Amino acid sequence: MTANASARAIKPELLRTYTEDFNKDRANLIAADAAVSAGVLKAATDYRGVRALPRDFSIELKQGSITNQERSGRCWMFASLNTLRYELMHRWNLEDFEFSETYLFFWDAMEKSNTYLENVLRTLDEATDSRLFEAINESPADDGGWWQMFAALVNKYGLVPKSAYPESENSRNSDDFKQYLNSKLREFAAELRRRSAAGASEDELRALKDEYMGTVYRICAVALGEPPEKFDFFARPKDDDEDKKGEARKCKAEADADGKAESCKCGESCKCEGKSDAKACKCDKDKSDKPKTGKDERPQIREIGITPLEFYKKYVPVDVNDFVTLANAPLKNRPFNQRYRIRFSANVAEAGDMEFVNVPLDVFKKAALDQLTAGHPIWFACDCTQFALRKDGFFDQSVVRVDQLFGTEFTGDKAHGLEYGDSPSNHAMTFTGVNLGEDGKPNRWKVENSWGKDAGEDGYYVMSDAWFDRYVTELIIRKEYLDDATRALLTTEPVELDPWQPLTRRCR
Repeated sequence: MTANASARAIKPELLRTYTEDFNKDRANLIAADAAVSAGVLKAATDYRGVRALPRDFSIELKQGSITNQERSGRCWMFASLNTLRYELMHRWNLEDFEFSETYLFFWDAMEKSNTYLENVLRTLDEATDSRLFEAINESPADDGGWWQMFAALVNKYGLVPKSAYPESENSRNSDDFKQYLNSKLREFAAELRRRSAAGASEDELRALKDEYMGTVYRICAVALGEPPEKFDFFARPKDDDEDKKGEARKCKAEADADGKAESCKCGESCKCEGKSDAKACKCDKDKSDKPKTGKDERPQIREIGITPLEFYKKYVPVDVNDFVTLANAPLKNRPFNQRYRIRFSANVAEAGDMEFVNVPLDVFKKAALDQLTAGHPIWFACDCTQFALRKDGFFDQSVVRVDQLFGTEFTGDKAHGLEYGDSPSNHAMTFTGVNLGEDGKPNRWKVENSWGKDAGEDGYYVMSDAWFDRYVTELIIRKEYLDDATRALLTTEPVELDPWQPLTRRCR
């Protein structure tokens, strides 16, 4: 062994020192017992941190049933559709609703495939081992994405309810489908480059690309089934009297329980009669003489043969183009109060690349608070793996005390996490609540996830405000909740970024 090699090696005498130091500290032995038996996260869970994050919120939005992306990288679609279904449900007074995620999944696979092949044609002069081509070729039609990709799909293809295009085995578990789709796309890329090198014209290459897209369509249709061009839609709005009836039943129950209730608060002027033998509440009686049946008499919403674009424009009360991506990336080479565009980041070729405005944390957080306070959920992106308990539903460094478990501090800040790739955004979710302290400032946030009801508490997570500051990097904000200075940045010329730089990783 050379002298230089010896200097680089782990020395046996140092290993002896390490093990002696480890074994003479009782805390290390206890930590090892816990971690080996239960795993790092369970062993590091701090019950005091858990107790400091209760699941009640001063501002809370009423959302539909929790959704589940299962074994697919569709979080960005689920989070996007969860923000829109909230608006649809409350506009049309529906108890619950879910869009078809598979519908957009089909068109996203088609559009990403087309854009990949177009990017191959744009970079025919690039070597296959160039940094640019490697970035383009890394994941031709993988699942991940961003809000602007979602908006591009909705603008072009509209939306459908889940009943019109339900889940399939390959939307629930997408790895096999996408593996072979990507393999075929890379074969097509190699042939396009070979034909180009042999002298084929741009028109000839594009005609070949169009032929290849027929194969892509066949793969997508076999894996997912063809999406509907038109569909029927049926829904029943909630009964406006249900809340009053519920109060009446509660009133009667209280009278039955203690025999002391003298009046009900169900919105009627009647009294709850009787004491312990009370049998009925007058405000719960049927005001009409019509006999009761088991028939559902609620009004109906019916559409026959509606198209996805017609459905989106008629039933979704918000425009996906009225939202802006705000980032909080405190990087020296990404100055705040600047608009940025990421090259080669589009999924729909003609829609253009993704953009964001980088703003300071106070501007970032105020926009989120203003939108939630006004009663609208928020799409956001973060690194969901850091200091997180997936099963129990916590995002907080004071809950996951790996510092105590391992006996070392984790001191990296947000800039470090982005610059060194330690905490890139990898998952999108939805804010549906926030708790404000006595000082009016947020101390915890309610998070709607898309991992099903068994993750977190009935599918919801609680996030500390400190975790928000450290790991939340993107918010999708309606333009009306931007301050004037940020809104003005939307008309400035964007600075272009390369596709391998921080903030370019897709959420899955």
